[in-house]
Amino acid sequence: MTAYGHWIAGSWHTPAKGHYPVVNPATEEVVGEAPESTPAEVADAVTAAQAAQGGWFRTDPRERAAVLDRIAGLLTERRGELAPLLQAETGATMRLTSAMQLPVAAERFRRYARGALETDVIPLPPQPVAAGPLAPGGLIGAAAVRRPVGVVGCITSYNFPLVNLAGKVAPALAMGNAVVVKPAPQDPLCCLELGPLCREAGLPDGVFNVVTGSGPGAGEALVAHPGVDMISFTGSTAVGKKIAESAGRSMKRTLMELGGKGAAIVLGDADDKALKSAIGAVGSVWSFHSGQICTAPTRVLVHRSLYEQVVTALKDYAESLIVGDPVDNSTIVGPVISAEHRDRVEAYVAGARDQGARILAGGIRPQVSPGFFVAPTLIAGVRPEMPVAREEIFGPVVVAIPFTDEDEAVRIANGTPYGLYDYVFSADTRRAWALAARLRSGNVGINTAQRHPETPFGGFKESGTGRDGGSFGLHAYSELQSVVWPS
Repeated sequence: MTAYGHWIAGSWHTPAKGHYPVVNPATEEVVGEAPESTPAEVADAVTAAQAAQGGWFRTDPRERAAVLDRIAGLLTERRGELAPLLQAETGATMRLTSAMQLPVAAERFRRYARGALETDVIPLPPQPVAAGPLAPGGLIGAAAVRRPVGVVGCITSYNFPLVNLAGKVAPALAMGNAVVVKPAPQDPLCCLELGPLCREAGLPDGVFNVVTGSGPGAGEALVAHPGVDMISFTGSTAVGKKIAESAGRSMKRTLMELGGKGAAIVLGDADDKALKSAIGAVGSVWSFHSGQICTAPTRVLVHRSLYEQVVTALKDYAESLIVGDPVDNSTIVGPVISAEHRDRVEAYVAGARDQGARILAGGIRPQVSPGFFVAPTLIAGVRPEMPVAREEIFGPVVVAIPFTDEDEAVRIANGTPYGLYDYVFSADTRRAWALAARLRSGNVGINTAQRHPETPFGGFKESGTGRDGGSFGLHAYSELQSVVWPS
């Protein structure tokens, strides 16, 4: 078992406050020990990033691209070492870890290796300008140029720690920024392992730094530090609001990817193909990392003519899934991240039962021990105003709600504080496209839960601010500077 240090300025630093244990959610055994950080250690990481950022930005973009590409290659090359650690600290199934964690993280570094070579100059047509008190008139040329923000504080989530880190760090580095990463306390070990890997890839010391902690202190110190120019955060809306408030005091730029309460709307004209897609998409709440994903379609809104058919199919789906050891390849549903989170999810289910809802599948703790397991749960008889239908649960829980017409479906779908990802299932894609325009959601899937890697990703309302993904990720980690000259 390894006791890690902070990764600052290209080397390990022994934590002044010691370590805390990182626990495997499936076995309840300690995987490793992560460093507790002090405000002084966070400040050291920021200072290292400030010192390194200018030189990194002045590096030829082709060299920045080559470094990012080498990081991707090393992630792929070391997957045999990293995958077991990543699986153990997250509790994700080995199938998910092997297919969706390390490969996606590597691909994000590859994508932004290409991104480092994208033009950062937006030419503007010359304009004839009359003389004024400031300067002579004439034909004035101009360009908008994207410049790095500076030092970016990246605070990442526990569900996909390495993927989430790569989605922030790779575009930030491609644009010439330096970063200080504060991973989620539950599973920071692979994020720490990325430090020496980045150094091996040729990233200059201080451009990438990692500090950790078991509580909010490290993140609070990072957000408050005057040397940090931007905070990129993925996590709960409640924490995001606190970060935005603190960051606003010094006008830090922010990118906030917050909670979601996705609605999957099944229209009355859905044919067999659309229904199959809907069942698969909603079923992913249970089968994809135990529902610990902000984009999950945790509310299925079904036209009354199809409601019983869809609910029956979902019940059968939920009851067919194997819950258990995530290292066993037959397992589909692994644990949630902690005992505390398991208890929180169970409390939502119990609350819905007390309010008169019907638990059609799940609702009872699985007979799997040790580990923090929640059974795939389907709840019917839910009213839109119930907490289970309005609040993000972040677990393997789906609520089913019938509707009579599109207006009612839209009211229910838009009736939560969130607006991250919704879905529409219909045999008529023109109708689904028109309905998407009425949804207050940053992302809408039509007849699929598949993603497009180049789309801008982010949310409406309390699901966050800003967009990343594809070239939009480069925009997110840069500032626009206008440059003007006489022609």
